[in-house]
Amino acid sequence: MAAPFHADHVGSLLRPERLKVARQQRAQGKLSQAELREIENEEITRVVQKQREIGLQGVTDGEFRRAWWHLDFLEGLDGVEGYDTEQGMKFHNTQTKSRSIRVVNKVDFTNHPMLDDFKFLYSIAGAQSKLAIPSPSMLHMRGEVMEGVYESEEAYYDDLAMAYKKAIRAFYDAGCRYLQLDDTSWATSFCSQEALEKMRAQGIDPEERKAINAEIINKALADRPSDLRVTMHICRGNFRSSWMTSGGYEPVAEVLFGQLNIDGFFLEYDTDRAGDFRPLRFVNRPDLNIVLGLVTSKHGDLENPDDIKRRIEEATKYVPLEQLCLSPQCGFASTEEGNLLTEDEQWAKLQFVVDLANQFW
Repeated sequence: MAAPFHADHVGSLLRPERLKVARQQRAQGKLSQAELREIENEEITRVVQKQREIGLQGVTDGEFRRAWWHLDFLEGLDGVEGYDTEQGMKFHNTQTKSRSIRVVNKVDFTNHPMLDDFKFLYSIAGAQSKLAIPSPSMLHMRGEVMEGVYESEEAYYDDLAMAYKKAIRAFYDAGCRYLQLDDTSWATSFCSQEALEKMRAQGIDPEERKAINAEIINKALADRPSDLRVTMHICRGNFRSSWMTSGGYEPVAEVLFGQLNIDGFFLEYDTDRAGDFRPLRFVNRPDLNIVLGLVTSKHGDLENPDDIKRRIEEATKYVPLEQLCLSPQCGFASTEEGNLLTEDEQWAKLQFVVDLANQFW
């Protein structure tokens, strides 16, 4: 089976204590960048081997070199800068560190530090290497464009799509054949009634914004190599086992499954905050895979396997079994702080996913 696989995962892994200490020492000037990178290399090599032992076919570097799942990549684009904000992003009962991004010049892609990061992963994992980067929607929806940078919104959207097109080609040339676009905007902005009301109050038409998102993504993916598999992960926030919004996929299902040039979708489905499977009725392509995120990454307790099997069977009312896959609903550490479970519990979750998938497929 081509990616996504029947047993798959979103990508980020809990940062080991050794790596956390090393990053602190680097921040304090007690460790050189070269010394930190060597420790990162060793820890990435270890978790790549662990993923293989568990039986995962697509393996990642755990995003061990990143602080954020999205900001690190976006700050590496030409014309984008990160900056410290007065407060972090708000989650249920908590908030992140204070950080955001803004567009200060024309957006482009000429080089990127994550290219070398991926090349190292590819050197040890080869064709199994999976890369996850934020969708262009995350810059479009989250990044402020400074006054005077662009003469029109259309010019900005064109540059953003072209920058991603160049990035995708660069990672492909480095060996990437399994790319995942992480895009929380579909769920947090369009599936939440509260977010929709806020958008309308700001004079923004949600339907127009959805169409813009889809157009930018499709332009970025246009003419991609035929052997590059591209998936999209959608969730409602994942920080320290907390979340941002609630709401089912109904408001975005037709656009996602019918208009985006994507090979598979990783969909959060570990709680009723994500709604039911009825939006999957819009999956009308036999080549589109749906990865059901039925196993939570937010806590360490293992789910009842019979419950997971029952829910997979429920999903087959809308999508044939051969087009379905299983994964955790999100990564285990969207930011370097990580979710509130242990590494052993993390690996047990991933083994659980592989074992269940082997029973079904």
